[in-house]
Amino acid sequence: MKNALICFLAAFMAFSCKKENNVIHTDDKEEIGQKQSSFVSDQSNNTGSLYSVSYEPTSTTNQIVKHKYYTLSYNEKFEQAEWVAYELKKEYLKNGNFKRPYFIEDPKVTTGSADWRNYKKSGYDKGHLCPAGDMEFSEEAYNDTFYTSNISPQKHDFNSGIWNRIEQKTRYWAGKYNDIYVVTGGVLKDTDKKIGTEKVSVPKYFYKIVLAKSGKEHKAIAFLVPNKDSDKSIYDFVVPIETVEKMTGIDFFPNLKNLKNSKDF
Repeated sequence: MKNALICFLAAFMAFSCKKENNVIHTDDKEEIGQKQSSFVSDQSNNTGSLYSVSYEPTSTTNQIVKHKYYTLSYNEKFEQAEWVAYELKKEYLKNGNFKRPYFIEDPKVTTGSADWRNYKKSGYDKGHLCPAGDMEFSEEAYNDTFYTSNISPQKHDFNSGIWNRIEQKTRYWAGKYNDIYVVTGGVLKDTDKKIGTEKVSVPKYFYKIVLAKSGKEHKAIAFLVPNKDSDKSIYDFVVPIETVEKMTGIDFFPNLKNLKNSKDF
């Protein structure tokens, strides 16, 4: 009887310890909640993507390429991405002073991304879609923006002017909302001018769409800008998201129904 009692007490203690180890205490719940971001996924896939695919746009080419800090949909016909999407968090807003690397072809683009030499003496900048300036929080992230899958031909005055001002405003919003989601690309058409031996298309328009979370609500703003210099306010180029969707054939946020531009972004 004594041996049976000892065995019973040992089993009860083991069960109690196991149950205790499975309990999530209040402090643990708060810590888990603090680690979750508006756009961050559980990173359960092997791509290293930092944001949930629930915000990912559709692809007209079915060639989606995932890098650690951004994702793109490559369009081989036009030799560039039709969109590049990434998360920009407040804590990413740093000046790393990294050395600018050379542009290289993207090894993840199965059809082969355009050679940087297509841009040489073309009269167009190698315009980043995911800006290197948004990825200065780590050298790895910064270097990853120098794949040719992440560039598009842009007029210099456009790239350094109105487009740069929109990029700076985007960083301001990352600080304001702590975490935003950005989608950028050129409006690609058969009638576009071509440069280089691979006939890289020169978009006549570029778009940028910024999505933020304010409480339980999503808010967004979309820009559609001609590929040329402009002294106008960036807000002169705000358009409905549906306008960009009709021009590109892309559904930017298929899992967010009835999302429209916010008037108080």
